[in-house]
Amino acid sequence: MERHKDKKKKEKENEADTSKWLLLDNQLCFRLYSASKALTSAYDPMLKPLDLTYPQYLAMMVLWEKDDISVGEIGERLNLDSGTLSPLLKKLEAKNILVRARSATDERMVTIKLTTKGHDLKKKVLKVPTQMICRIDLNEKEIADLSKRLDFLMSNLVKTAED
Repeated sequence: MERHKDKKKKEKENEADTSKWLLLDNQLCFRLYSASKALTSAYDPMLKPLDLTYPQYLAMMVLWEKDDISVGEIGERLNLDSGTLSPLLKKLEAKNILVRARSATDERMVTIKLTTKGHDLKKKVLKVPTQMICRIDLNEKEIADLSKRLDFLMSNLVKTAED
């Protein structure tokens, strides 16, 4: 009889432990989602005058690092598929910021090259990272530590998805 009571008590404790993970405030995913939304929104007032959206800004950073690359390479860097990336690149092309062209060696591959306007845009965007650092109020070490932890999290999630 005593054993039965102990078992019931443990079951109740386990239920309580398990149910605490159903509280929104205990969800890491919600914190990351909320922080991502807030961070993305914080860019809007800085990017709007430059006629850029946040995803376009990310694509431009990839192109400023390495110009004349394939859509696939940009997608890899941004973790975006071509279905998401292609409309974004088309809009940038319509603004005369970049040019999309089929590869001469492989017709299936589309390469992206910045125009003069695209290169000039980099000079206008230089203040954005500094403004964001001021807004998030973290020092360089804190940013590096947080980045390292997020990279670790991403790596673990990708490994888990592949298993």
